[in-house]
Amino acid sequence: MADIEDSTAGPVLVARRVLVTGGTSGLGLAMAAALAQAGASVVLTGRDAGRAQEVAATLPNASGLGLDTRDESSVQAAVRATADRLGGIDLLVNNAGLGMRTVNPSFHTDPQGFWLVPPDGFRAVVDTNLTGYFLVAREVTPLMLAAGHGRIVNISMNHATMVRRGFVPYGPSRAGAEALSRIMAADLDGTGVTVNMLLPGGATRTGMMPPGEEPWPGVLEPGIMGPPIVWLASADADLVHNERIVATEFDDWLRQRALPL
Repeated sequence: MADIEDSTAGPVLVARRVLVTGGTSGLGLAMAAALAQAGASVVLTGRDAGRAQEVAATLPNASGLGLDTRDESSVQAAVRATADRLGGIDLLVNNAGLGMRTVNPSFHTDPQGFWLVPPDGFRAVVDTNLTGYFLVAREVTPLMLAAGHGRIVNISMNHATMVRRGFVPYGPSRAGAEALSRIMAADLDGTGVTVNMLLPGGATRTGMMPPGEEPWPGVLEPGIMGPPIVWLASADADLVHNERIVATEFDDWLRQRALPL
């Protein structure tokens, strides 16, 4: 991978051909913007192709594609189009997801028992947040293995969110994605393809928040994901594998890594 020399003091990107799923808003858009502004060529996706193209047009070095991560044929077509457009994929950011609002718009103030969750809503969230991560990574990984390198970053959430009262199906879907990430990392150990997890570290101002309840004290802005995702695309992260990185703790995590053993 050819390095991109950055005129600023920021990290030198080596993973410069990037696919970000769910990149039209929230965390996905923040990460796509940070990577594009750092010099990466980014394809961001959303279920609405027109919306994805509109959002991508606001960023440098970015383009948009329609993608439903629950649909295998849609995944295959989008990954193929991304690889053709960029000449390969160095970094996959698995981010597309559905939140609790899709099954309970009042989940924050009126949590409901798991037995009240409609099966179709359960399947939709799990299919997006867990199966979607699997399908996209399954399609991208052979390309990375053939190239001899690649980076996969799966977006996760706090462990407390995974076991919180009233958080079926969102909690189980995120717990499953975290287990999937650990197994992916084990399966790819030593191949040149790395797998890591990245999470904000708290409630974040995205479309998954309950409507009409802002302001939330201490809510994080999506931009907090920018520095760690850019670092994970840089030469500094060459040997970083099977890590769980919390954006709110990123600076301390970096300092700890720099300490002598």
